[in-house]
Amino acid sequence: MLQRENQIIEINAEVDPYLELAEIHRRVIEDEGPALLFTNVKGSQFPVVTNLFGTRERVEMAIGPRPEAIVKKITQAMDKLLPPKLSNLWQERDWLFSIAKSGLRRVSPAKAPVLQVRQPRVNLKELPVLTSWQGDGGPFVTLPLVYTEHPVTREHNLGMYRIQIFSENQTGMHWQIHKGGGFHYHEAEKRGQALPVTLFLGGPPALVIAAITALPESLPELIYASFLMGEKLNMAEIDGHPHPIIAEAEFAVCGEVPPFERKPEGPFGDHYGYYSLVHEFPVFNVKQVYHRKDAIYPATVVGKPRQEDYFIGEWMQDLLAPIFPLIMPGVRALWTYAEAGFHTLAGAVVRESYHREALAHAFRILGEGQLSLTKVLMITDVPVDLKKFHVFLESVLARFNPARDLFIINNTAMDTLDYTGRKFNQGSKAIMLGLGDPVRDLPGEYTGGPIAGIDKIKPYCRGCLMISGSAYSAAPELARQVVEHGREQLQEWPLVILVDDADALKDQTGFLWTVFTRFDPAWDIYAAYEVGHNKIIYSGPIVIDARMKPDYPDELIPREDIVRQVSQRWKELFGKKQ
Repeated sequence: MLQRENQIIEINAEVDPYLELAEIHRRVIEDEGPALLFTNVKGSQFPVVTNLFGTRERVEMAIGPRPEAIVKKITQAMDKLLPPKLSNLWQERDWLFSIAKSGLRRVSPAKAPVLQVRQPRVNLKELPVLTSWQGDGGPFVTLPLVYTEHPVTREHNLGMYRIQIFSENQTGMHWQIHKGGGFHYHEAEKRGQALPVTLFLGGPPALVIAAITALPESLPELIYASFLMGEKLNMAEIDGHPHPIIAEAEFAVCGEVPPFERKPEGPFGDHYGYYSLVHEFPVFNVKQVYHRKDAIYPATVVGKPRQEDYFIGEWMQDLLAPIFPLIMPGVRALWTYAEAGFHTLAGAVVRESYHREALAHAFRILGEGQLSLTKVLMITDVPVDLKKFHVFLESVLARFNPARDLFIINNTAMDTLDYTGRKFNQGSKAIMLGLGDPVRDLPGEYTGGPIAGIDKIKPYCRGCLMISGSAYSAAPELARQVVEHGREQLQEWPLVILVDDADALKDQTGFLWTVFTRFDPAWDIYAAYEVGHNKIIYSGPIVIDARMKPDYPDELIPREDIVRQVSQRWKELFGKKQ
């Protein structure tokens, strides 16, 4: 299909999987260019395909319109289906029968293309595994489909957990605190057992979507993938391995994760746009490797938004948006922002039918699966397009009274990749409410005059002001000083954000990435306050210090010689100048 729609380019010149391939990929995805098939990858017999999901159009091509149509029918028919009546079920039979086709189907090993070739001796270094950033701890599998089963219930999980290659037969297993595979390993380790694991690469695109979707724990990822495909998913059994094998995958890497064994893993240039640091993680010992005769190694490049996960995440949220009001009554709309790495920021439109009902909805959102790791949650009861963040933020700020509408929750779990809390897996959360009638007219232009220590002042949107001055290392107390000495000049502005360079933030992507990946609420929100009846009562303006801190990981920047090398080779690679 990609070839028919001119959505893939074949690159026949030799390309190095160490840094060079990733730099080519980054340039193409930045221009929303086609998928890339590298047929001559240095050091490996296998071709590499990247950028399969690098535009909204290709994500939709990979899945098709059927899932979205069925989700809409489900939400429209809920009043007919609950309680179920035979006559009503019969009226909805077409799409119900379509869902009923979802499931798993056993096939013989002879009919499983992934089992066509078995490596005579396990050697993961024969795979063209990419090193995307010069600071990475080694080559990483970046589109891994990691299959595990609960050691007691046998419920399965298919997740995407990065895999660092340690040796010919061992990798890291980066199980994060909120992921299903990590839960399975925790249960196995409590019993002193190794956890069998199968690492799949490639196969139906729906597998990638299912592996990274934040599904309820009770919904199996393989069943969801089958639903997205519109047909059953073929599985095969092999001797000596307790898991079924996805028959249509390109590669199947079989082994186990032993209990109580850890190795340093990382650094890794991650989707927040920074390096995640070295930490101890479990190891994956590989026993068998299978692949198709004509296997193609799928990969992606992780880095500063917007990358492939941005387009997949936006599509998934649009697909699931009609379901949120069903599973969380009172939540009208919900959106997490890919530009900020998803977990750092979420916005919601909720029902406010009694005093502070919105706060109950906020806690419900923060108690729902991976949404529990949300760092900043903004809530309004005004219908607004959450995708247009400046419009949403203005709606909140016009109604925001910090004395009653700002809540900071200290000492909570954080996303493993977010280091702003200064401790691994730990940080804080902020809830901002903007409900009811407006309490102020928002300014759109700054007229307050100079502020001590600040050399740039620039509105992001009405009510939100960006300021910059000295770097944090030179003036760590600058945000506090702005609150203490600049309140008179800033009294019209409910939200002020201190950044390293206000002039550099030119669009929504740049603003969200720069701001929300660089502050922790408990550490970096400043305001005048008093304590009354055991509540902290803030008064504006609220100042957020979103400057880079000395203990934050480094921002991802390509190596200069690789950038020059790719520029020089561009005509050789694509037949045109770059």
